[in-house]
Amino acid sequence: MIAHLSGTLLAKHATSVIVDVGGVGYEVTIPVTTFYDLEEAGAQVSLRIYTHVREEALQLYGFKTARERELFTQLISVSGIGPKSAIAMLSGMSADEIITAIRTNNLARLTSIPGLGKKTAERLVIELRDKMSKLSSPELEEQLAARAAGAAPSDDSVREDALSALVNLGYQRAAAEKAVTHATQEGGDLSVELLLRRALRTLSKG
Repeated sequence: MIAHLSGTLLAKHATSVIVDVGGVGYEVTIPVTTFYDLEEAGAQVSLRIYTHVREEALQLYGFKTARERELFTQLISVSGIGPKSAIAMLSGMSADEIITAIRTNNLARLTSIPGLGKKTAERLVIELRDKMSKLSSPELEEQLAARAAGAAPSDDSVREDALSALVNLGYQRAAAEKAVTHATQEGGDLSVELLLRRALRTLSKG
């Protein structure tokens, strides 16, 4: 099985790349996070590879780090999560975000990924929660320890609280989600109050 490729990047797209290795071009499916980390076409690149074998095809999935590849293999070990779904998860969330969501039973965050339903998210938590600690970074462990000790809430919980408040105020959930997302993108030290002010300003313009 192919587990690693090093060569010249011939083409680079949001969801796939072509790597020339000794005159042979390998097409590799990648998550968006890897796309952003890769050099431009013509550069030398190295990718960790997961080879997915089916009866009618052999598909290569590539990752910038061994950690992302390991997380991918853990995700597809869960019933209902195929390679396509796992790539979508890694494209929509960073490795740390996925690990945190699974370890903290954050179903709302997991089901925000298109195509990932609540039952599948629950299976992810049940089957992988105890396996995620070995994939954690030291920084992530510090964040989780701080959260467990009752430190400042994470951006995810702040966002959810602001969204809940807007829905309780009578706004449609879809409009509220869009406004909160826009408010989050403005940056700064986020708090529920700050997000609410920004979101209400956006909603009032609509």
